[in-house]
Amino acid sequence: MFGEMAAAHRRRLGLTQEDLAAATGLSVRSIRDLEAGRVVQPRPSTVRLLADAYGLADAERAAFVRAAQPGPPPGAQPRQLPLGVPRFVGRDDQLAALDAALDDPAGVAVVAVSGMAGVGKTALALHWAHRVAGRFPDGHLYVNLRGFDEAAAILEPADVLRGFLEALGVPPARIPVSAQARVGLYRSLLAPRRMLVVLDNARDSEHVRPLMPGTGACVVVVTSRDKLSDLVAVECARPLTLDVLTVAESRSLLAARLGAQRLAAEPDAVGAIVAATGQLPLALSIVAARVAVHPGFALDAVAAELGSAQARLDALADGNVRRAFSWSYLASSPAAARLFRLLGLHPGPDVTADAAAALAGVSVTEVAPLLRELTRLHLLAQQAPGRYDCHDLLRTYATELADSVESAADRRAARHRLFDHYLHTAFPAAVTLQPQWTAFDPVAPLQGNASRPATGHDAALAFFAAEHAMLLRVVRLAADTGFDAYAWQLAWTLTTFYAPRGLWQAQLAAQEVALAAAERAGSVIGQAIANRLLSRAATRLGQHSLAEQRLRRALELHERLGDHTGQAQTLHNYAELCYILGRPEEGLEHGRAALDLYRLAGNRAGEARTLNAVGWLCAATGDYRQAIESCTDALARQRELGDRNGQAATLDSLGYAYDKLGEHGRAASCFEEAVRMFRESADRYHEAETLVRLGEAREALADLPAAARAWRQAAEIFDDLGDPAGDDARRRLARLPLAE
Repeated sequence: MFGEMAAAHRRRLGLTQEDLAAATGLSVRSIRDLEAGRVVQPRPSTVRLLADAYGLADAERAAFVRAAQPGPPPGAQPRQLPLGVPRFVGRDDQLAALDAALDDPAGVAVVAVSGMAGVGKTALALHWAHRVAGRFPDGHLYVNLRGFDEAAAILEPADVLRGFLEALGVPPARIPVSAQARVGLYRSLLAPRRMLVVLDNARDSEHVRPLMPGTGACVVVVTSRDKLSDLVAVECARPLTLDVLTVAESRSLLAARLGAQRLAAEPDAVGAIVAATGQLPLALSIVAARVAVHPGFALDAVAAELGSAQARLDALADGNVRRAFSWSYLASSPAAARLFRLLGLHPGPDVTADAAAALAGVSVTEVAPLLRELTRLHLLAQQAPGRYDCHDLLRTYATELADSVESAADRRAARHRLFDHYLHTAFPAAVTLQPQWTAFDPVAPLQGNASRPATGHDAALAFFAAEHAMLLRVVRLAADTGFDAYAWQLAWTLTTFYAPRGLWQAQLAAQEVALAAAERAGSVIGQAIANRLLSRAATRLGQHSLAEQRLRRALELHERLGDHTGQAQTLHNYAELCYILGRPEEGLEHGRAALDLYRLAGNRAGEARTLNAVGWLCAATGDYRQAIESCTDALARQRELGDRNGQAATLDSLGYAYDKLGEHGRAASCFEEAVRMFRESADRYHEAETLVRLGEAREALADLPAAARAWRQAAEIFDDLGDPAGDDARRRLARLPLAE
């Protein structure tokens, strides 16, 4: 235990805890907590200070540093490997190459498995991983990175790291927000462990570089269509390139699926099937599935069908694969075949049963057996209950079938049903998440729309958490295919999820599409909303000129509509931008105009939040008494309305005004209540901002330990968020004569 080791070194030198505190600059209480084991993971700077004070060097110092690294907590030995391919055959040389990585003397061993789509990279990696799983006592991590899906579907390293850290036992609230901080914590956790990490379907070397362990005895297997040359050159990964199966391996695969006796009876037909599929494992598996579903079919008939089938499309890269796909498709029922074609109109990468039903214009009950049929024929794969995806070549094949088989009118009708389904699922969820935001009347649902909106806040949040990346692709697809009203309205629903989480780049992208769509549709309300929401994202991203331009346009459009609430929302946002730009007097004018408009519209929640904004701006101009009056009024209204996040913001404003008046005790009380409420709503950024102000109030009260605690907590949050404001909090902490 690190604490016991630290205490032993101190006693070895004959030092008291007070002596050690004086030598390191740490507080006696910090040393006492550390030695007692109450500090789970000491800061690296603390470990360095102690090692220096103990005079540790070389191996002894390295052992001390390793002891400070967190070991695997109970229950944190993840076993994430998905099911391997049943009856795996062949690949003996490749399996031997993977085995060689097990005893790599260099430490972390990386194997880069590359090859064309459908060649069996994932099958090989998972088969080998299950075979050697017992060699990794600390567990196995796995992720499908979706590197060759559409850009919006690709899993980014920061998101993968969040999942891995949770699997390794890190509480969600302690996972850093910044990607770099996540990398550091991930590598620290893996350093003392022996784990297997499988990174499937990577886009390129940069896609997986942040997911590489730094030191230790882990083995990493990466699969990709990219050769991963940079990973081989820089990280010394072992390259392993897969080609199609040999003829003998292809026959073995068919024998494993269909039985050796059946193949022995028709050797020429087997040879023809192997040739027709191009020895590609995916194609062979699809044909085998078709034959298995129809045990009465003679193999020579299947071979003849494969050989004589006319390719309907020209765009699929490998004609042999296309023929194999076509026979699985032709083996399906007419209803299932139609659903498969229509799924090619979905932006992917996966689709829910509800969305599939909308595309087909049938009920969820009716679509369920069709999805089961397509799954049985390997045209789809069920990744989770109610969610399906398919290989990207199959998706391309389905899209091209839809273009060639379905009429333009039928394709448009299917897309119309799809967009209608998503809008009337997302819109109620958005209103549930942000009930205080003034909405609009969406496009009326189509007759027969059977969308099942999420009920309750948690369900609505789960819906957007699962679907927001796909919904952004739907917004773009709707705009690209002439459904502009759906595009801008779906973009609005995404705002209710993006904005509270600070996903400003995604918000900007969505609203740029929304604005162009609303302009094409001639929707004044759509243009007004998109301009305002685009400006909000631009403000947060520091694009202030663009933000002001869009705010002025939004205000003009809301005025044309006679929309008092829209004008008020825009002026409120304008007041915020003026404060950021150092124009508080102008901001006050906008805020007071917004108040009048909210009152005219009877919007009490908007009025209360704007009263707080006016109060803050009054404080910014030095009118602290007026600030307190305005914010006190706002707080009373927000408590009556139950607007908890609004209350937190108003308490922060009140604390700021009281602090400027020298009423530091009242200020501290306001700040502490604001911190608690921000923390309850997981609003970490504003919690950190308020903690900085709380530290100032406590410093003014000469309560230096409390000031230090507040600034230390603020610095930790800002660091987790990757915000440079953490440096300012540390500077405040450093100036204190007392370090806790």
